[in-house]
Amino acid sequence: MMETGAITGVSVAHSRATVDEIEAAGGDGVRATVSDLLARDGVQEAFALQTCNRSEAYVVTDKTAEGSVALESFAPEVPSGSVRRLDHEESLRHLMRVASGLESLVLGEDQIIGQLREAYEESKSAGGIGPVLKDAVTKALHVGERARNETSINEGVVSLGSAAVRLAATEIDLTDGSAVVIGAGEMGTLAARTLDDTPVSEIIVANRTVPNAAFVAGEVDTPAEAVSLADLATVVPDADLVIAATGSSEPVIGAEHVTGADRLVCIDIAQPRDVDPALGEREGISLYDIDALEDVTRRTRESREAEAREVEAIIDEELDRILQAYKRKRADDAISAMYAGADRVKAREVDRAVSKLEAQGDLTDEQRETVEDLADALVGQLLAAPTRSLRDAAGEDDWETIRTALQLFDPEFDTLPEGPASKEAAPSDIDGAPESIAEKLDD
Repeated sequence: MMETGAITGVSVAHSRATVDEIEAAGGDGVRATVSDLLARDGVQEAFALQTCNRSEAYVVTDKTAEGSVALESFAPEVPSGSVRRLDHEESLRHLMRVASGLESLVLGEDQIIGQLREAYEESKSAGGIGPVLKDAVTKALHVGERARNETSINEGVVSLGSAAVRLAATEIDLTDGSAVVIGAGEMGTLAARTLDDTPVSEIIVANRTVPNAAFVAGEVDTPAEAVSLADLATVVPDADLVIAATGSSEPVIGAEHVTGADRLVCIDIAQPRDVDPALGEREGISLYDIDALEDVTRRTRESREAEAREVEAIIDEELDRILQAYKRKRADDAISAMYAGADRVKAREVDRAVSKLEAQGDLTDEQRETVEDLADALVGQLLAAPTRSLRDAAGEDDWETIRTALQLFDPEFDTLPEGPASKEAAPSDIDGAPESIAEKLDD
C-alpha cells in the first residue's frame, strides 16, 4: 500500500545558532545527510539544505512522531535552544520564507535561490526526493521568484560578500590597499565585484583551480591577479584584507599563512570555516565571521520592512493553496482506496449473484444491469458518510483517521497515485473505476 506522509523539519540557522553550531549540524554534506535520514525507520523522503548561515533537514514520514525521531540525529551536539523544529505546515512556510530571502542574514539576498535548487538536485541524486518534497520545494522556489518579481525585497540587495567589504571598510582604510579573495564561487565573485568599487589598488583571487580564479579576476577593473591556494603563504602576509569564501571542508588559512603579517583583517564568510579561529588571538590580526556581519545586515533588514510584509502576504496566499491541495490529496487517497476496495467486493458479489440467478433461468441484459445498478447504489450510499468524514478529517488535520481508513479498507491496495502532493490524485483517475463510482466522489 502506498502510504501518505507529512513533512517534519529541523533548522539550525543564524537567527538562533552560532557559526560553530551551524557547522556542527552540517555533518558530511547534503547527500550524506539525506542518505543517513533515508536509512531511518519510517522515512520515505528526505531533503537537506546547507549554506553558510543555515543547516536544515526535512523528512517525510507516515507518522509525525517517526519524523521527529529520525531528525534527532541531525544536530545532536547543538543546544536545543539553537535548534528549531518544524511540523508539516511550519516546514512548508519556512521553506517559502527561506526561498524568499526572509530568513537570510542579508534580507532578500538572491543567492539562496540557487543554493536551494542545488540542494534539491543533490537530495534528488541521493534518492531523497519524492512527490511530497518535490511539491514543497518547487512551491518554495516559485514563491521565491514571485517575491523578487512582484516586490522590491532584493532591490539594491547586499550579499554576504558585499557585507564583508562594508565591515572591512569600518575597520581599515582600504585606500591603495591590497585585498585577497579566497574562493572563486558565487560569494567570492560578489566580494571581488564589491571590492572593485572601493579604493583598493590590488585584488588577488586565490582558488584551488587557477583558471576559475582568473575568470573572477577578469570580472573587475581594479588590477587583479589569480593565484593558487598553494600561494596563500606568499600573498596573505602582504595583504590588508582577506575575505574567505571557499567550499573547503577544512580551513585554508592557518598560522603558516600569516607569518609576517603586520595589520591584517580577515573576514571568514565560509561554512565550514576557512580561517582557523585561533588566528583571532594573534596580535595584528582581526578575524571576523558571519556572526560579526549581523550589525551590517541589520540596517538592510530595517530598510526593507515594507517589502518584507508584501512577501509575507504572498507566502500566506501560496501556503493556503498548497495546504488545501495537500489536504484534498490526503483525503482522496483514503477515499480512493475505500472505493477501490468496495468495488472489488461489489464485483465479486455481483458475479456471484448473477451466477445464482442464471442458474434459476435465463437472465436478460436489463436484469443484469439492474443488479449492477443496485450494487453501485449500495456502495455509493454506504460510503457516502465515510467519504464526508474523511474529507472533514483532512480539513481538521486528523491524519490518523485517514491512515486508519487506508488500512481498514484496503491493506493490499497498490494502485494509488504516487503520494500526497501529486496533482494526479483525482479518484476518478484510478484505472478500472466504474464511472458511477467516480461520480460518487464528487457528490
